[in-house]
Amino acid sequence: MNVGFIGIGAMGKPMAQNLLKSAKVQLYVYDINAAAVAELAAQGATPCRSPRELAAVSAVIIMMLPNAAIVESTMTGEQGLLAGGKAGQTIIDMSSVAATSTQKMAALAQAKGIDYIDAPVSGGVAGATAGTLTIMVGGEAAAVEAVQPVLQMLGKKIYHVGGSGTGDSLKVVNNLLLGINMAAVAEALVLGVKSGLDPQVMLEIIKESSGRSYALEAKTANFILKNSFGGGFAIDLEYKDLELAMETAKSLDVPLPVGATAQQVFAMAKAKGLGREDISAVIKVWEELTRVQVRK
Repeated sequence: MNVGFIGIGAMGKPMAQNLLKSAKVQLYVYDINAAAVAELAAQGATPCRSPRELAAVSAVIIMMLPNAAIVESTMTGEQGLLAGGKAGQTIIDMSSVAATSTQKMAALAQAKGIDYIDAPVSGGVAGATAGTLTIMVGGEAAAVEAVQPVLQMLGKKIYHVGGSGTGDSLKVVNNLLLGINMAAVAEALVLGVKSGLDPQVMLEIIKESSGRSYALEAKTANFILKNSFGGGFAIDLEYKDLELAMETAKSLDVPLPVGATAQQVFAMAKAKGLGREDISAVIKVWEELTRVQVRK
């Protein structure tokens, strides 16, 4: 099967590499980063000069891109996927974008007889590398079923949520909770240290108590207590996902006061120049304000 992959970033690179491991896949890749393309080409992928060129040779096309504007520019225009695409193909957008943007792109694709699926993921770089991502899929049932073999090369748990855009909607809800939880964990750990508690002791007890969460367990142990914030899920991306939640809530007349506060915490971290660090780096904001050190 000829599979095209666009977006060889922190998440996209290990995902593409997992596809390369399959003898059933001939992988074609495109990215504006020539070095990233060259690295995958050295591992066996076939480089393409444009999305249009990639679409001309791929049965299934995967996008893993930073935002909706880049997804739309990749889809449209003289060198876009739609210019090179043809009926019978399937495009899987695994980016985190608004449902409205996905529905717009799906309509353009369907006009050419191309199936369009939204399939955002959860699991971070570690899950992308291990091939254990959770994938939330929106789209027509038959189209989703047809690409299950490809999705299973990338993720461990695959959920067909509903029609076009529903995968994106679920990802927005998930990352709203992630952002809120991470902001709360940072506040709580700083309060604990200010009160004389050891952060390792707090982690051990709270993860067995009612305050436990993924943000507490994964981010405290693997990032904060190691004082290492490279890789992971960037503050810039979480801020973007919280903005998607705010926009969605506004369109549906749903108040999100806790989410809005969490977004401002990430805005403070961005203002401190922490945007490319893992979301757990928001701890640095509270450490500076309170003059305590949670990190070892």
